[in-house]
Amino acid sequence: MNHDLAKWQLTPRDRARWQKAQEQLLGGRHGAALANYRELVRRYPAAVELWFELGNAAAGELDFTLANQAYRRALELAPRHAGLLSLIGQQYQGLRQLDDARTCYEQAVAANPDSVDARISLAVWFEKERRLDEAWDCVAACLAKHPRDDQARYFRALLLHRKKQNGEAETALRDLIKDGPQYPYVKYAAPHLLGVVLDQLGQYDEAFRWLVTAKAQVRTITDTTQLEKSYDEGDRRRRELLAGLTPEMIRRWRQEPPASQENHQLAFLGGHPRSGTTLLEQVLDANPDVLAFDEPSAFLHEVEKQIHFQPTPKAADQLDSLPASRRREMRQRYVKSLLREVPGQPRQRVLVDKNPSPTMALNLWLRVFPELKVIIALRDPRDVIISCFFLNIMLNATNVNFLSLERTAKHYADLMDVWLRLRELGGFDWIESRYEDVVADLAVEGRRVTEFLGLTWHPDQARYHETARRKVLYAPTYHDVTQPVYKHAVKRWERYADALAPVQASLAKYCRAFGYSE
Repeated sequence: MNHDLAKWQLTPRDRARWQKAQEQLLGGRHGAALANYRELVRRYPAAVELWFELGNAAAGELDFTLANQAYRRALELAPRHAGLLSLIGQQYQGLRQLDDARTCYEQAVAANPDSVDARISLAVWFEKERRLDEAWDCVAACLAKHPRDDQARYFRALLLHRKKQNGEAETALRDLIKDGPQYPYVKYAAPHLLGVVLDQLGQYDEAFRWLVTAKAQVRTITDTTQLEKSYDEGDRRRRELLAGLTPEMIRRWRQEPPASQENHQLAFLGGHPRSGTTLLEQVLDANPDVLAFDEPSAFLHEVEKQIHFQPTPKAADQLDSLPASRRREMRQRYVKSLLREVPGQPRQRVLVDKNPSPTMALNLWLRVFPELKVIIALRDPRDVIISCFFLNIMLNATNVNFLSLERTAKHYADLMDVWLRLRELGGFDWIESRYEDVVADLAVEGRRVTEFLGLTWHPDQARYHETARRKVLYAPTYHDVTQPVYKHAVKRWERYADALAPVQASLAKYCRAFGYSE
């Protein structure tokens, strides 16, 4: 985005105010940033960047009405600015205002039909909506003007894969890799996708080699060592906190008067990524008394990031003494953030927050929401490891672990140790559900989990994939759950048994704990 403020004669004081507001925004101090942006737009009402950043600050402060007003003002000031349109589209996507996001992407293409980024952003959106023909048209139009563009060629191959034309996708990807793509994402995404395609074609050995190649490429363009270090430090602190928890603490939390009273029963659906959480979520969401949320950010931003512990062995005591006023504030902000994508008040009795990674913070969930119903999805640990290794998702301090089988197995152990520890402590409502049981008999296992939530099984739940097709999902496996339940992912790990050999021993404990044969 061009720095439109350059043409405005900001005083030195206002430039300092703007810089401070940006620092506050990046640091998550949204309320303070918002106050500064309000003053700046009052003084410079035609400055596009200020309105855009004010919208971001308002969204962080959960003032979604003000965020919408700010974004719309920015668009009024620069209606033909394709870059701005794409950026605001991304913000609307994060806010899960789907119609607004799509409109921005479409307007970005109209504003600059020659823009590769604008057309690919729209194609990506269409693909998420499963509008594959429209996505294909976007890519075709891009390639007509830019026939050698890395992004367009890669996305064409992805669409071929989505259409199950894996032979053509393989050819397209091999040609792209041979030409040596320069676009950073495509450098590793192309060999990664080739590995996925070859797996579908039954060429397992070569598929695994391409995945290893792709993940090695990631390490050449990102400081993965620092990310791993950050993750390991967080895991050390997490284990210290868990060690200090006692059964008495959790029982007392459950008996305390609620910090605030909501109108809905809240359930958390967790487990390790690739354990069948998205499938189970969609089965539950098809029940008319359930409203399921697909990997929302509400807990991360409104609870987890708001609880700060001194790095001492007394962290559990700090959590235990968390004041009721703080818990009330976090609960209220969490619910407000969670419901951002729902018009009006939901009529469903049960809200399900499906998000595997926050299983790491289950103790925080139970402190702030002691009445929480907890559903943990299980799957053969070896299948989980292989499935995670096949993921190509945004790199962060968690997902960096999926760049090697050894780190993937470590992450599995770290997360599932949290669950085993909390399961041992007890004092809260929980149930485990095995992926293998869901795909073996959807009605039986689905009914068991539904009844755990105090609800009655509904016939629509057996047709969950029909409901899923009408929604935009955010999980990496969003395209899988639009199909009827299938069993070919069970014991997938056996195709990669040789590659898994170095981590088999470390997974044996978890196979035993969750009832899988070693």
